[in-house]
Amino acid sequence: MADPNPLLSQDDEEAEAAPPLTEGKRQCPSLDDTIEHCIGEFGWTQILQITLVSFAWFFDAQQIFISIFTDAEPKWSCKNSNFSPSCNGNSNPCQLPGDSWSWDFPASTSIISEWSLECAGSIITGLPESAFFSGSLVGGFALASLSDSALGRKNMLVLSILLMSLTGVLTALSTNVWMYAGLRFIAGFCRASIGACALVLATELVGKKWRENVGIIGFICFTLGFLALPLIAYLLQGYSWRLIYLWTCVPAIFYSIAVFFGVRESPRWLFIMGRKDEFAETLRSIAAPANQSSLTQSFFGRCSEWDEKKQETDIFSALKILMAKGWSCRRLLVVMVVGFGHGIIYYGMPLGLGNLSFDLYLSVTLNALSEFPASLLAF
Repeated sequence: MADPNPLLSQDDEEAEAAPPLTEGKRQCPSLDDTIEHCIGEFGWTQILQITLVSFAWFFDAQQIFISIFTDAEPKWSCKNSNFSPSCNGNSNPCQLPGDSWSWDFPASTSIISEWSLECAGSIITGLPESAFFSGSLVGGFALASLSDSALGRKNMLVLSILLMSLTGVLTALSTNVWMYAGLRFIAGFCRASIGACALVLATELVGKKWRENVGIIGFICFTLGFLALPLIAYLLQGYSWRLIYLWTCVPAIFYSIAVFFGVRESPRWLFIMGRKDEFAETLRSIAAPANQSSLTQSFFGRCSEWDEKKQETDIFSALKILMAKGWSCRRLLVVMVVGFGHGIIYYGMPLGLGNLSFDLYLSVTLNALSEFPASLLAF
Protein backbone atom coordinates (compact mmCIF):
# COMPACT_ATOMS: atom_id res chain seq x y z
CA MET A 1 0.00 0.00 0.00
CA ALA A 2 1.17 3.51 -0.67
CA ASP A 3 2.85 5.35 2.20
CA PRO A 4 2.79 9.11 2.83
CA ASN A 5 6.47 8.92 3.72
CA PRO A 6 9.25 8.30 1.18
CA LEU A 7 8.87 4.78 -0.16
CA LEU A 8 9.71 2.78 3.00
CA SER A 9 13.15 4.00 4.01
CA GLN A 10 16.07 1.68 4.65
CA ASP A 11 17.68 0.94 8.01
CA ASP A 12 18.05 3.91 10.32
CA GLU A 13 21.62 2.88 11.10
CA GLU A 14 22.68 4.17 7.69
CA ALA A 15 21.63 7.69 8.62
CA GLU A 16 23.41 7.50 11.97
CA ALA A 17 26.61 6.29 10.35
CA ALA A 18 26.65 9.01 7.70
CA PRO A 19 29.73 11.26 7.98
CA PRO A 20 29.13 14.82 9.20
CA LEU A 21 29.33 17.69 6.75
CA THR A 22 32.68 19.43 6.59
CA GLU A 23 32.92 23.09 7.49
CA GLY A 24 33.47 23.96 3.87
CA LYS A 25 30.08 22.60 2.85
CA ARG A 26 26.91 24.59 3.18
CA GLN A 27 24.34 22.95 5.45
CA CYS A 28 21.36 22.00 3.28
CA PRO A 29 17.93 21.09 4.65
CA SER A 30 16.66 17.57 4.16
CA LEU A 31 13.92 16.67 1.70
CA ASP A 32 11.33 16.59 4.48
CA ASP A 33 12.47 19.94 5.88
CA THR A 34 12.37 21.55 2.44
CA ILE A 35 8.84 20.32 1.73
CA GLU A 36 7.69 21.52 5.16
CA HIS A 37 9.32 24.92 4.54
CA CYS A 38 7.72 25.32 1.12
CA ILE A 39 4.23 24.17 2.06
CA GLY A 40 4.02 26.28 5.20
CA GLU A 41 0.58 26.90 6.65
CA PHE A 42 -2.69 25.55 5.28
CA GLY A 43 -3.52 27.75 2.27
CA TRP A 44 -6.41 28.05 -0.16
CA THR A 45 -4.48 26.23 -2.89
CA GLN A 46 -4.00 23.24 -0.64
CA ILE A 47 -7.63 23.31 0.50
CA LEU A 48 -8.85 23.15 -3.10
CA GLN A 49 -6.41 20.38 -4.00
CA ILE A 50 -7.22 18.29 -0.93
CA THR A 51 -10.98 18.70 -1.34
CA LEU A 52 -10.79 17.62 -4.96
CA VAL A 53 -8.65 14.59 -4.13
CA SER A 54 -10.74 13.54 -1.12
CA PHE A 55 -13.93 13.57 -3.18
CA ALA A 56 -12.74 10.29 -4.71
CA TRP A 57 -14.10 8.65 -1.56
CA PHE A 58 -17.55 10.06 -2.41
CA PHE A 59 -17.83 8.03 -5.61
CA ASP A 60 -16.09 5.02 -4.11
CA ALA A 61 -18.75 4.74 -1.38
CA GLN A 62 -21.56 4.82 -3.93
CA GLN A 63 -20.15 1.90 -5.91
CA ILE A 64 -19.60 -0.11 -2.73
CA PHE A 65 -23.18 0.22 -1.49
CA ILE A 66 -25.08 0.64 -4.76
CA SER A 67 -26.28 -2.98 -4.71
CA ILE A 68 -28.42 -2.22 -1.64
CA PHE A 69 -30.92 -0.70 -4.07
CA THR A 70 -30.14 -2.24 -7.46
CA ASP A 71 -30.10 -5.81 -6.10
CA ALA A 72 -32.96 -5.42 -3.62
CA GLU A 73 -35.97 -7.72 -3.78
CA PRO A 74 -38.95 -5.50 -4.66
CA LYS A 75 -42.24 -5.62 -2.82
CA TRP A 76 -45.03 -7.68 -4.32
CA SER A 77 -48.74 -8.15 -3.70
CA CYS A 78 -51.51 -10.57 -4.53
CA LYS A 79 -53.61 -9.80 -7.59
CA ASN A 80 -56.82 -11.26 -6.22
CA SER A 81 -56.92 -12.93 -2.82
CA ASN A 82 -60.36 -14.38 -3.61
CA PHE A 83 -59.00 -16.09 -6.71
CA SER A 84 -56.07 -17.55 -4.75
CA PRO A 85 -56.88 -17.82 -1.01
CA SER A 86 -53.37 -19.09 -0.25
CA CYS A 87 -51.84 -15.81 -1.43
CA ASN A 88 -51.12 -13.36 1.38
CA GLY A 89 -48.34 -11.13 2.63
CA ASN A 90 -46.57 -14.03 4.34
CA SER A 91 -46.61 -16.32 1.33
CA ASN A 92 -43.58 -17.35 -0.65
CA PRO A 93 -44.04 -16.15 -4.24
CA CYS A 94 -42.08 -19.15 -5.48
CA GLN A 95 -44.87 -21.42 -4.21
CA LEU A 96 -47.68 -19.40 -5.78
CA PRO A 97 -49.07 -19.51 -9.31
CA GLY A 98 -47.43 -16.91 -11.49
CA ASP A 99 -50.71 -15.19 -12.28
CA SER A 100 -51.74 -14.81 -8.62
CA TRP A 101 -49.22 -12.12 -7.66
CA SER A 102 -47.28 -9.24 -9.21
CA TRP A 103 -44.54 -6.76 -8.35
CA ASP A 104 -45.67 -3.43 -6.90
CA PHE A 105 -43.28 -1.55 -9.20
CA PRO A 106 -42.12 -2.21 -12.77
CA ALA A 107 -39.89 -5.27 -13.07
CA SER A 108 -36.98 -3.09 -14.22
CA THR A 109 -36.56 -1.52 -10.76
CA SER A 110 -34.29 -4.37 -9.58
CA ILE A 111 -32.19 -7.15 -11.07
CA ILE A 112 -34.25 -9.61 -8.98
CA SER A 113 -37.52 -8.78 -10.70
CA GLU A 114 -36.09 -8.03 -14.15
CA TRP A 115 -34.26 -11.35 -14.45
CA SER A 116 -36.79 -13.38 -12.40
CA LEU A 117 -34.32 -14.27 -9.65
CA GLU A 118 -36.85 -14.36 -6.81
CA CYS A 119 -36.58 -18.16 -6.68
CA ALA A 120 -32.89 -18.44 -7.60
CA GLY A 121 -31.62 -18.60 -4.03
CA SER A 122 -29.30 -16.41 -1.99
CA ILE A 123 -26.18 -17.74 -3.70
CA ILE A 124 -27.24 -16.37 -7.08
CA THR A 125 -28.81 -13.14 -5.83
CA GLY A 126 -25.78 -12.39 -3.66
CA LEU A 127 -23.27 -13.32 -6.34
CA PRO A 128 -22.83 -9.79 -7.82
CA GLU A 129 -21.91 -8.17 -4.51
CA SER A 130 -19.66 -11.10 -3.57
CA ALA A 131 -17.96 -10.69 -6.94
CA PHE A 132 -17.44 -6.97 -6.24
CA PHE A 133 -15.66 -7.58 -2.95
CA SER A 134 -13.70 -10.48 -4.44
CA GLY A 135 -12.48 -8.10 -7.12
CA SER A 136 -11.52 -5.59 -4.43
CA LEU A 137 -9.49 -8.28 -2.67
CA VAL A 138 -7.65 -9.30 -5.83
CA GLY A 139 -7.11 -5.68 -6.82
CA GLY A 140 -5.78 -4.86 -3.38
CA PHE A 141 -2.93 -7.32 -3.89
CA ALA A 142 -2.36 -6.61 -7.58
CA LEU A 143 -2.46 -2.80 -7.48
CA ALA A 144 -1.04 -2.12 -4.02
CA SER A 145 2.39 -0.84 -5.10
CA LEU A 146 1.64 0.74 -8.47
CA SER A 147 1.22 4.19 -6.94
CA ASP A 148 4.73 3.89 -5.49
CA SER A 149 6.26 2.92 -8.83
CA ALA A 150 5.95 4.36 -12.31
CA LEU A 151 2.29 5.46 -12.25
CA GLY A 152 2.40 7.70 -9.21
CA ARG A 153 -0.34 8.66 -6.78
CA LYS A 154 -2.34 11.01 -9.02
CA ASN A 155 -2.28 8.89 -12.17
CA MET A 156 -3.21 5.77 -10.22
CA LEU A 157 -6.12 7.60 -8.59
CA VAL A 158 -7.39 8.95 -11.91
CA LEU A 159 -7.03 5.58 -13.63
CA SER A 160 -8.82 3.72 -10.82
CA ILE A 161 -11.80 6.08 -10.74
CA LEU A 162 -12.07 6.25 -14.52
CA LEU A 163 -11.99 2.46 -14.99
CA MET A 164 -14.40 1.90 -12.09
CA SER A 165 -16.83 4.43 -13.57
CA LEU A 166 -16.62 3.11 -17.12
CA THR A 167 -17.20 -0.40 -15.81
CA GLY A 168 -20.23 0.90 -13.92
CA VAL A 169 -21.64 2.34 -17.15
CA LEU A 170 -21.12 -1.04 -18.84
CA THR A 171 -22.81 -2.71 -15.87
CA ALA A 172 -25.96 -0.78 -16.73
CA LEU A 173 -25.96 -2.64 -20.07
CA SER A 174 -25.92 -6.11 -18.49
CA THR A 175 -28.36 -8.63 -19.93
CA ASN A 176 -28.14 -11.37 -17.27
CA VAL A 177 -26.87 -11.95 -13.75
CA TRP A 178 -23.64 -13.62 -14.92
CA MET A 179 -22.58 -10.66 -17.04
CA TYR A 180 -23.64 -8.37 -14.22
CA ALA A 181 -21.54 -10.26 -11.65
CA GLY A 182 -18.51 -10.30 -13.97
CA LEU A 183 -18.63 -6.54 -14.45
CA ARG A 184 -19.07 -6.03 -10.71
CA PHE A 185 -15.87 -8.05 -10.18
CA ILE A 186 -14.01 -5.78 -12.60
CA ALA A 187 -15.41 -2.68 -10.89
CA GLY A 188 -14.24 -3.98 -7.52
CA PHE A 189 -10.80 -4.72 -8.93
CA CYS A 190 -10.45 -1.22 -10.38
CA ARG A 191 -11.55 0.63 -7.23
CA ALA A 192 -9.26 -1.31 -4.87
CA SER A 193 -6.57 1.41 -4.72
CA ILE A 194 -8.82 4.49 -4.62
CA GLY A 195 -8.84 4.87 -0.84
CA ALA A 196 -5.09 4.46 -0.40
CA CYS A 197 -4.16 6.75 -3.31
CA ALA A 198 -6.57 9.49 -2.25
CA LEU A 199 -5.41 9.37 1.37
CA VAL A 200 -1.69 9.39 0.57
CA LEU A 201 -1.91 12.06 -2.14
CA ALA A 202 -3.99 14.37 0.08
CA THR A 203 -1.68 14.04 3.08
CA GLU A 204 1.48 14.56 1.02
CA LEU A 205 0.20 17.92 -0.20
CA VAL A 206 0.14 19.39 3.32
CA GLY A 207 2.54 19.76 6.22
CA LYS A 208 2.82 17.25 9.04
CA LYS A 209 0.71 19.44 11.33
CA TRP A 210 -2.40 18.96 9.16
CA ARG A 211 -2.07 15.37 7.98
CA GLU A 212 -4.34 13.81 10.59
CA ASN A 213 -7.11 16.31 9.86
CA VAL A 214 -6.73 15.88 6.12
CA GLY A 215 -7.07 12.12 6.48
CA ILE A 216 -10.44 12.55 8.19
CA ILE A 217 -11.71 14.71 5.30
CA GLY A 218 -11.61 11.63 3.08
CA PHE A 219 -13.81 9.67 5.48
CA ILE A 220 -16.27 12.58 5.66
CA CYS A 221 -16.50 12.55 1.85
CA PHE A 222 -17.05 8.78 1.98
CA THR A 223 -19.98 9.31 4.36
CA LEU A 224 -21.40 12.04 2.10
CA GLY A 225 -21.28 9.68 -0.87
CA PHE A 226 -22.99 6.97 1.16
CA LEU A 227 -25.61 9.49 2.29
CA ALA A 228 -26.29 10.70 -1.27
CA LEU A 229 -26.97 7.17 -2.51
CA PRO A 230 -30.41 6.66 -0.87
CA LEU A 231 -31.44 10.11 -2.12
CA ILE A 232 -30.54 9.18 -5.70
CA ALA A 233 -32.30 5.82 -5.36
CA TYR A 234 -35.40 7.47 -3.89
CA LEU A 235 -35.60 9.99 -6.72
CA LEU A 236 -35.34 7.10 -9.20
CA GLN A 237 -37.87 4.95 -7.35
CA GLY A 238 -40.01 3.13 -9.91
CA TYR A 239 -37.43 3.60 -12.68
CA SER A 240 -34.87 1.13 -13.97
CA TRP A 241 -32.02 0.08 -11.69
CA ARG A 242 -29.68 0.88 -14.60
CA LEU A 243 -30.30 4.60 -14.09
CA ILE A 244 -28.79 4.42 -10.60
CA TYR A 245 -25.52 3.22 -12.13
CA LEU A 246 -25.59 5.98 -14.73
CA TRP A 247 -26.37 8.70 -12.18
CA THR A 248 -23.45 7.63 -10.00
CA CYS A 249 -20.88 6.68 -12.65
CA VAL A 250 -21.19 9.43 -15.26
CA PRO A 251 -20.36 12.23 -12.74
CA ALA A 252 -17.40 10.15 -11.57
CA ILE A 253 -16.02 10.11 -15.12
CA PHE A 254 -16.06 13.91 -15.25
CA TYR A 255 -14.55 13.97 -11.76
CA SER A 256 -11.58 11.85 -12.87
CA ILE A 257 -10.93 14.31 -15.70
CA ALA A 258 -11.03 17.21 -13.22
CA VAL A 259 -8.50 15.45 -10.98
CA PHE A 260 -6.17 14.80 -13.90
CA PHE A 261 -6.03 18.46 -14.90
CA GLY A 262 -6.60 20.12 -11.52
CA VAL A 263 -4.49 18.19 -9.00
CA ARG A 264 -0.73 18.23 -8.55
CA GLU A 265 1.29 15.05 -8.15
CA SER A 266 2.90 14.32 -4.79
CA PRO A 267 6.16 16.33 -4.56
CA ARG A 268 7.72 13.54 -2.51
CA TRP A 269 7.02 10.96 -5.21
CA LEU A 270 8.32 13.29 -7.94
CA PHE A 271 11.62 13.74 -6.14
CA ILE A 272 12.09 10.03 -5.46
CA MET A 273 11.43 9.28 -9.13
CA GLY A 274 14.12 11.81 -10.13
CA ARG A 275 11.72 14.31 -11.74
CA LYS A 276 13.36 17.32 -10.09
CA ASP A 277 11.96 20.01 -12.42
CA GLU A 278 8.37 18.87 -11.80
CA PHE A 279 9.19 18.59 -8.09
CA ALA A 280 10.28 22.24 -7.97
CA GLU A 281 7.29 23.39 -10.02
CA THR A 282 4.86 21.53 -7.75
CA LEU A 283 6.37 23.02 -4.60
CA ARG A 284 6.06 26.51 -6.08
CA SER A 285 2.40 25.93 -6.96
CA ILE A 286 1.34 24.79 -3.47
CA ALA A 287 3.76 26.85 -1.39
CA ALA A 288 2.50 29.41 1.08
CA PRO A 289 2.56 32.99 -0.33
CA ALA A 290 5.14 34.04 2.28
CA ASN A 291 7.56 31.39 0.99
CA GLN A 292 7.15 32.02 -2.73
CA SER A 293 10.00 34.53 -2.96
CA SER A 294 12.54 32.09 -1.49
CA LEU A 295 11.79 29.28 -3.97
CA THR A 296 14.28 30.35 -6.60
CA GLN A 297 16.32 28.17 -8.91
CA SER A 298 19.38 28.77 -6.76
CA PHE A 299 17.47 27.53 -3.69
CA PHE A 300 16.86 24.15 -5.30
CA GLY A 301 20.36 24.15 -6.76
CA ARG A 302 21.92 24.43 -3.29
CA CYS A 303 20.12 21.23 -2.30
CA SER A 304 22.25 18.95 -4.43
CA GLU A 305 23.46 17.38 -1.19
CA TRP A 306 20.16 15.57 -0.69
CA ASP A 307 20.60 11.84 -0.58
CA GLU A 308 20.07 10.83 -4.18
CA LYS A 309 20.94 7.19 -3.68
CA LYS A 310 18.83 5.16 -6.09
CA GLN A 311 15.85 3.62 -4.29
CA GLU A 312 13.92 0.63 -5.48
CA THR A 313 10.59 1.72 -6.91
CA ASP A 314 9.36 -1.46 -8.57
CA ILE A 315 6.04 -2.97 -7.53
CA PHE A 316 7.72 -5.41 -5.13
CA SER A 317 10.08 -2.98 -3.37
CA ALA A 318 7.71 -2.24 -0.48
CA LEU A 319 7.01 -5.94 0.01
CA LYS A 320 10.73 -6.73 0.12
CA ILE A 321 11.35 -4.16 2.85
CA LEU A 322 8.32 -5.36 4.83
CA MET A 323 9.49 -8.96 4.70
CA ALA A 324 12.96 -7.93 5.86
CA LYS A 325 11.60 -6.42 9.07
CA GLY A 326 9.97 -8.79 11.53
CA TRP A 327 8.13 -6.10 13.47
CA SER A 328 6.49 -4.74 10.32
CA CYS A 329 5.18 -8.19 9.36
CA ARG A 330 3.67 -8.70 12.81
CA ARG A 331 2.08 -5.26 12.75
CA LEU A 332 0.71 -5.86 9.26
CA LEU A 333 -0.89 -9.15 10.34
CA VAL A 334 -2.54 -7.48 13.33
CA VAL A 335 -3.95 -4.71 11.13
CA MET A 336 -5.26 -7.31 8.65
CA VAL A 337 -7.06 -9.25 11.41
CA VAL A 338 -8.58 -6.07 12.85
CA GLY A 339 -9.58 -4.89 9.38
CA PHE A 340 -11.22 -8.24 8.63
CA GLY A 341 -13.42 -8.06 11.72
CA HIS A 342 -14.20 -4.39 11.15
CA GLY A 343 -15.10 -4.98 7.51
CA ILE A 344 -17.58 -7.76 8.29
CA ILE A 345 -19.56 -5.46 10.59
CA TYR A 346 -19.12 -2.17 8.72
CA TYR A 347 -20.10 -3.49 5.29
CA GLY A 348 -22.36 -6.31 6.46
CA MET A 349 -24.81 -4.08 8.34
CA PRO A 350 -25.82 -1.73 5.49
CA LEU A 351 -25.69 -4.47 2.86
CA GLY A 352 -28.08 -6.56 4.96
CA LEU A 353 -30.67 -3.81 5.47
CA GLY A 354 -32.76 -5.17 2.60
CA ASN A 355 -33.56 -8.24 4.70
CA LEU A 356 -35.30 -6.13 7.34
CA SER A 357 -38.92 -5.00 7.28
CA PHE A 358 -38.04 -1.31 7.76
CA ASP A 359 -38.15 1.32 5.04
CA LEU A 360 -34.99 0.73 3.01
CA TYR A 361 -34.32 4.36 2.10
CA LEU A 362 -34.74 5.59 5.67
CA SER A 363 -32.65 2.74 7.09
CA VAL A 364 -29.72 3.42 4.76
CA THR A 365 -29.94 7.16 5.44
CA LEU A 366 -29.82 6.66 9.22
CA ASN A 367 -26.95 4.19 8.82
CA ALA A 368 -24.95 6.75 6.85
CA LEU A 369 -25.78 9.58 9.26
CA SER A 370 -24.48 7.53 12.18
CA GLU A 371 -20.95 7.87 10.79
CA PHE A 372 -20.83 11.66 11.01
CA PRO A 373 -20.35 11.96 14.80
CA ALA A 374 -17.28 9.71 14.74
CA SER A 375 -15.71 11.60 11.83
CA LEU A 376 -16.38 15.01 13.38
CA LEU A 377 -14.99 13.95 16.76
CA ALA A 378 -11.86 12.55 15.11
CA PHE A 379 -11.44 15.74 13.07
